[in-house]
Amino acid sequence: MAKTKKKSLVIVESPAKAKTINKILGDDFTIKASVGHIRDLPQKSFGVDVEKNFEPEYEILENKKKVADELNQAAKSSEDIFLAPDPDREGEAIAWHISHILNKSKKNIYRIEFNEITKTAIREAVKHPRPIDMNRVNAQQARRILDRLVGYKLSPLLWKKVGKGLSAGRVQSVAVRIICDREAEIEAFIPQEYWKISADLAKAKSSAHFNAELTKCDGKKAEITNEEQASEVVSTLNKAKFRVAKVATRQTQRKPQPPFITSTLQREVSNRLGYSVKRTMQLAQNLYEGIELGSDGHVGLITYMRTDSTRISDEARDAAKDYIISHYGRKYYPEQPRVYAKKGKNVQDAHEAIRPTYVEKTPESVRQYLSNEQFKLYKLIWERFIASQMQSADVQTVSVEIEADKYTLRASSSKITFDGFLIVYDDRDEEVKNNVIPELSKDDILKLIKVNSSQHFTQPPPRYSEATLVKALEELGVGRPSTYAPTISTIQERGYVIKEEKSLVPTALGRTVNDLLIKHFPDIVDSAFTANMENNLDEVETDKIDWRAVLGEFYGPFVEVLEKAQNEMEKVQILTEHECPECKRPMALKTSRWGSQFLGCSGYPECKSTKPLTKDLKPVPEDRPSEEKCEKCGSGMLIKQGPFGEYLACTNEECKHRKKFIKKTGIKCPQKGCDGELIQRKSRYGKFFYGCSRYPDCNFALWNEPSGEKCPECGSMLVNKYLKRGNKVACSKKECTFEKPMED
Repeated sequence: MAKTKKKSLVIVESPAKAKTINKILGDDFTIKASVGHIRDLPQKSFGVDVEKNFEPEYEILENKKKVADELNQAAKSSEDIFLAPDPDREGEAIAWHISHILNKSKKNIYRIEFNEITKTAIREAVKHPRPIDMNRVNAQQARRILDRLVGYKLSPLLWKKVGKGLSAGRVQSVAVRIICDREAEIEAFIPQEYWKISADLAKAKSSAHFNAELTKCDGKKAEITNEEQASEVVSTLNKAKFRVAKVATRQTQRKPQPPFITSTLQREVSNRLGYSVKRTMQLAQNLYEGIELGSDGHVGLITYMRTDSTRISDEARDAAKDYIISHYGRKYYPEQPRVYAKKGKNVQDAHEAIRPTYVEKTPESVRQYLSNEQFKLYKLIWERFIASQMQSADVQTVSVEIEADKYTLRASSSKITFDGFLIVYDDRDEEVKNNVIPELSKDDILKLIKVNSSQHFTQPPPRYSEATLVKALEELGVGRPSTYAPTISTIQERGYVIKEEKSLVPTALGRTVNDLLIKHFPDIVDSAFTANMENNLDEVETDKIDWRAVLGEFYGPFVEVLEKAQNEMEKVQILTEHECPECKRPMALKTSRWGSQFLGCSGYPECKSTKPLTKDLKPVPEDRPSEEKCEKCGSGMLIKQGPFGEYLACTNEECKHRKKFIKKTGIKCPQKGCDGELIQRKSRYGKFFYGCSRYPDCNFALWNEPSGEKCPECGSMLVNKYLKRGNKVACSKKECTFEKPMED
């Protein structure tokens, strides 16, 4: 009787990936998932023997013991075992750890990797297995142990000197410092007044007007710093004759951007779609591991999403070429295929850029199988990749200089003469698209429609958003594609940074910890030091440096600084602006023995008064009296802060009546025939807006706070807009352009 051939076992990280690969490899293979890391340094002890050359102690994670048993059971009945975690250092380390927990001969255990989950890539990987790359494993081990050395040695010091539950880390501490440094710049910034002057002009026999901005006075740069100067310029221009002094036309080409890498994807998605870095990577992971596409089954839609390389395979380039020529025409494909050069010395180039695995699977063709967020992300990736292989756009730029008395004004416009890649991926600003001036010739006399003047103040550098922080970390060489998302999530979860709108703002806790680290551990928060450490890890991967030597070089000086800090670091209290209700001393941020944070009197133990905190570490607002009376007992009502917003509570302790607090504006709804009042409401996504109290009978709504005034130009309601570049009062009607600075 013929002996039954044993199946081969393939072990991946996630169940979703297992499902996709199972469909490709068929019945000769068993596919199992480790569900991430299966072994790590111990949770309850240091786990690194510094005296034995940083020998690590690994243990199976408590929640993975059952998974480990299942993998061993599957391995017993398998001939060959293929380890297929993600194709990066972390994935290599996971494969190595799995190989150590399997009770199986190592000669039958192989490592396979693939950049995309397609039939061709998977089958090629199985045909060409390789040994586990110990250089990659050692680079990951070095990173993990470095983080354990810093975290395990430094965090207890922060607990003792600041508060329990705090932590420090090589990359996260640098990220917090970058945000704190920017906040200090903003606070030190002194705004300077300046005025912008422009003129709406038109050709003599035309009603279509364009805008030209004042640039020079007597041939020098125009600098208008106060209202008196602005009034003088406006007065002169209102009487001046406007003559075209110079017209320059120039033809240029605009090249497409390369396909996405991790950092550019995170930035573009944040700017265009508003998703957090963490959410972007979660969605990208879904698309990479596979989506159920009806009769096609589980299909991986994009290549691996953690990469810093813009390289693409020859097959992908050929597929893009065929698609572009067949759908847009030969003129939309360049004479030579586009190849994007590496940027920066730290580029690993281990994987391809982020691109669709199947060009023919257009976003619209798979839309019905994707969530709205998945669709938007896939559409962005697909369009960016196709555009990256297309012909450049031809742009005609016209610049006009206009003389008026002693002043020179300038206007410019760009016209697309051949759209090229823009037909697929148009990333121009709306202002650029709409900025059009008529055909003009030298010495043309123009008629003045209106002179515009507006007061402005120089603005401080903007706070970092998640997108701009990723860019800063990348430019400084701090972290790698796989670390950006967890770093940004960690500093928010630790309470060092909060997100206001889209900006990252350091908390009092974050600034205090940052100040202590700068003073006592300058290397830990130094971007150059951290970037150099990243370079050392890269050299471990390429077998240029021994990983234990990297640890030794770091640990010796670190221990010396640590011992000095333990003696010199002062115990600090994080004082807030809030006053103790009992003794009037400042309230300080405290941490309980269970790690929760609250406000406690800075005079403890003499005064033991405490107050709760909201999630963003800001103190709960004081209770405020309301004009409303209790509907049940007639007593007064207080406005209180709850976990889901403000509410009204009866002051009579026996009554205990509560109800939702509705912020009234006192402004009548402008809808004709409606007697309702505009009140503050919250959308299903948590965003505040102002709607009519008669809803659903009246559905009038504004996203901005109503001012109670009417627009002098069209009669619509004016709203208050609170902007980084200066607060404004503007018309609520989209078609109306009226706006003015908000008075203090």
